[in-house]
Amino acid sequence: MALLDRYVVMLTKWNTSINLVSVSTLPDIWARHVEDSAQLWSLVSQPWTHWVDLGSGGGLPGIVVAIIAKSLAPHGTITMVESDQRKSTFLRAVIRDLDLNAKVLAGRAESVEPLSADVLSARALAPLKDLLPFVMRHLKPTGEAIFPKGRTVEAEIAEAQKQWRFDFDSHTSRIAPDSVVLSVRNVSRV
Repeated sequence: MALLDRYVVMLTKWNTSINLVSVSTLPDIWARHVEDSAQLWSLVSQPWTHWVDLGSGGGLPGIVVAIIAKSLAPHGTITMVESDQRKSTFLRAVIRDLDLNAKVLAGRAESVEPLSADVLSARALAPLKDLLPFVMRHLKPTGEAIFPKGRTVEAEIAEAQKQWRFDFDSHTSRIAPDSVVLSVRNVSRV
């Protein structure tokens, strides 16, 4: 909790000069961002050593996962991919300050070298059909992708199934009952 507290302080401070999260969500930062990101940890169904978070922005869920991993999975490495240089600088500052086993790749998900992740996450990055090419590029064949999704999840799944085959489980969000977390595996083109 102490590391999460320090992270929230840094996020709030940096948010005044870099738009890391919407200012309107800051009063509810713990539930809206920290707990929402932390729930992903318990939904991963397999052991992992490399977790990749795409479009990490302010470190949600990447930094939160790295903080949890520091205690519960110290063998695990978290790689955050973020194209915005200012946000990448923030992420590196947090990693350094909290001594996390994580790194930042400043670039776009489609441009960085394939990352061979056991777990791949992305929060509020893109519709499912646009995330699945990143799954193919960066996730091991035996890996699992985990994506928080909102009310349009069924439409996103239907749209994605026009171009992709995949297995998935849908978990009701613990934070927002009208949202879900998709766990996606075995992705291939139709």
